[in-house]
Amino acid sequence: MENGLPCLDMLEATPDILRGLMCEFSDEDARWKPAPDRFSVAEVLAHLSHTEGHCYRLRVDRFLSESLPEFEPDDAQMHLDLYRNADPEDSFDHFEEQRETNVEFLRDLPPGSGDRRARHREAGEITLAQMLHEWALHDLGHVRQIAELVRARKYLAGAGALGESYQLKP
Repeated sequence: MENGLPCLDMLEATPDILRGLMCEFSDEDARWKPAPDRFSVAEVLAHLSHTEGHCYRLRVDRFLSESLPEFEPDDAQMHLDLYRNADPEDSFDHFEEQRETNVEFLRDLPPGSGDRRARHREAGEITLAQMLHEWALHDLGHVRQIAELVRARKYLAGAGALGESYQLKP
């Protein structure tokens, strides 16, 4: 926390974590859905790419340029059509590029930036530091989601009887 901002190392690590989880995944695997109402890995990657710029970076910029900006809640369900046919490789590449730029930008902010305030329509008054913690929570939730999809798609069947005791929820 060289400038007092939390979670930057975690945010920086997310693309590498995801790459490791998907190292044996094909395009077909990435587009596999465990059920019609569940996300595929490709859709999760499209969501991460979209929210990186249209939610998180936009909010960071508003934290810094406005006095007490007001934020609407973000809902992934609102953007399902955008995610449905996205190319997983393109989505991941775009996410990774944006994340690198965003982390570099955040690391260069002056001390005290985490105390900047905004008003969130559901959560009330929040600080930039709190949003960075939520950003890491968001990342880790999707890391877990992708890990569960990878487990179900790539490894469960190959484990044979050894996999029968696993209770997967992809």
